[in-house]
Amino acid sequence: MHEITKDMEILQQAIVRYSVERMRMDPPEIDAPMTPEQLTAMAGQTITDKGLGGLEALRLFTDVLAPACISSDHPKFLAFVPAAPTEASTLFDLIVGASSICGSTWLESAGATYAENQALRWIADLAGFGHNAGGAFVSGGTAGNLSALVAARHQRRRGKTELEPLRGLVISSKGAHASIKQATYVMDVDLLEVGGDRLTGEDVEEAITGLSEIDRKRLFAVACTAGTTNLGIIDDMKGIGQVSDEQDVWMHVDGAYGGAGLAAPSIREAFNGIELADSFIVDPHKWLFAPFDCCALIYKDPRLAREAHQQQGAYLEVVYDGVWNVSDYAHHLTRRARGLPLWFSLATHGTKAYSDAVEQTLAVAKATALRIERHPDLELVTEQNLSICVFRKKGWHAEDYAHWSDHQLETGQSFVTPTKHNGETVLRFCIVNPRTTIQHIEEILASL
Repeated sequence: MHEITKDMEILQQAIVRYSVERMRMDPPEIDAPMTPEQLTAMAGQTITDKGLGGLEALRLFTDVLAPACISSDHPKFLAFVPAAPTEASTLFDLIVGASSICGSTWLESAGATYAENQALRWIADLAGFGHNAGGAFVSGGTAGNLSALVAARHQRRRGKTELEPLRGLVISSKGAHASIKQATYVMDVDLLEVGGDRLTGEDVEEAITGLSEIDRKRLFAVACTAGTTNLGIIDDMKGIGQVSDEQDVWMHVDGAYGGAGLAAPSIREAFNGIELADSFIVDPHKWLFAPFDCCALIYKDPRLAREAHQQQGAYLEVVYDGVWNVSDYAHHLTRRARGLPLWFSLATHGTKAYSDAVEQTLAVAKATALRIERHPDLELVTEQNLSICVFRKKGWHAEDYAHWSDHQLETGQSFVTPTKHNGETVLRFCIVNPRTTIQHIEEILASL
């Protein structure tokens, strides 16, 4: 099983050939999910005592399993937050897998960590974090938000034994991503949601002022958002940062989707105040053109995160004093060097290309909003924010949107799912793929 045989050499060539062909598909098939019954009928039992052989297993994947997975890099995939990895990042992802790097400690992965840290440095500089900033690449925004809030709680309790028995408290907006609520659930702390779609400094100040004495002691973080997933709204980070500083409360920014906008000069001003945060995240697998899975988690003072997250154990003593042990900065130990594909793409293309690509998607989003405004049967629900457009078709109800969305996917035309705004079912475009053109948008709008 671990020997390089002639059959394995043939399989290597077949896998590389498929990978290159898949990357070169322009566009790829959008594909669609199948039922378990359909997959059972087509694939059958794939794990057997003697194995199927590599070529047959690959055939099952390419002919049956892959077509049952929606292609998130299709230019008409506009639901959720799509992905659009560069070819360079995807190619290097193959190298990361082939290199068998455990990206946990400096001892095991000094070269990989050095490269990842340069990619983190670029993102930290975009946010205006100081030269001491640093962190780790984790699996996604949920892991990043959880790890940041764990560090925030540790900082609050640091040296204050009287706070240890108290159940912690986090303030966020009602428009925050579900991962913030999930993080508080996992941590067994309370969440106070305040404000409306956009959290302001006044909202936070009013909420803190209204806390009881014991609740004020329990408060350890304010979690705000730099680009909400549903509407693309950026919270008042400058105001929130000022209040958080005055109240000595950790400020965390969830920029999983919207944080990539930091790279776009045309909208950089909208993120003013992020430099006041103690931590923030952005997912390169969303709008910074990296493959899944990749979230950049950055702390202004990584030492606090290290105190909170470093794992102890006799067999780990040899790595305690590593130059930069990535495992120390989040809720993980063993980890893939998942930041390397982003680093390779940045090193290959340069940061200017990234800024241009983000600007391209913003231009398409603005042009999309204009098309919707001019359409006799469509209207924007909210103003266009970042690369998101939320709109309704006049006279349509929830079942109309669902039927249209299902038909679009089943016929391979697009993947656009309904969402809700103030209880109303509406449609939402999220444009993060530079290959998405206004022609693609016009084709989708013409089907409504």
